[in-house]
Amino acid sequence: MTSSRVALPALVLLAFGLAFAVRAADMPSPLQAAEMKWGPAPPVLPAGAQMVVLAGDPGSNGLIALRLKLPPNYVIPPHWHPTDEHVTVISGSLALGMGDKVDHKASKMLTAGGYGVAPANMHHFAWTKAGAVVQVNLVGPFAITYVNAADDPSHGK
Repeated sequence: MTSSRVALPALVLLAFGLAFAVRAADMPSPLQAAEMKWGPAPPVLPAGAQMVVLAGDPGSNGLIALRLKLPPNYVIPPHWHPTDEHVTVISGSLALGMGDKVDHKASKMLTAGGYGVAPANMHHFAWTKAGAVVQVNLVGPFAITYVNAADDPSHGK
């Protein structure tokens, strides 16, 4: 009986250890900010933003970490995602608001270190005054649906 009391926890620890080892093998190498290779954000975001994917594949299932470099006076119109979106401001400032219309007064301006979550299916928007670099963490695949289809830049206006 003593051996089964020890064997079960040992098997559980072994399983967690193997799962961690497999996940650790998939982890990207550590990066300094200067080593990140920025490129244009995908056309589902308004023109002018740059993006770098830090981990994961935005088109696949799984954890994704990406950064967006947003220029001054940038606006992401009201939209929603099928999964939670976690946003951390790395530098500059980003205003986040919830709702179907961009409302500067109802937004909260986040500065470096600020953090916000847009729960799945919650209508939200974002904007900058002076620009920002933000990190977005989510579970993929990444999807965005604009509240007003005419705001979707990938459809061409």
